[in-house]
Amino acid sequence: MATMIETRSAAVHTGGFFTRLLTGLSERYAKYTTYRKCLDELSGLSDRELRDLGLHRSMIRSLAYEEAYRSM
Repeated sequence: MATMIETRSAAVHTGGFFTRLLTGLSERYAKYTTYRKCLDELSGLSDRELRDLGLHRSMIRSLAYEEAYRSM
């Protein structure tokens, strides 16, 4: 007599609401930390150093934002 055994793969559980919430918050915090670090570093440069890089002080925020929030 032949017996057939049915096997099913377990569905991958991506996590509950709170897991996704914490993951999202941690990702946002990491991006914000990157933004602040870049902003602080560029703001610490003198106008001459910024000019050597081809930047103006008015560009600092947009450059920091682009660095932190560009798609990863």
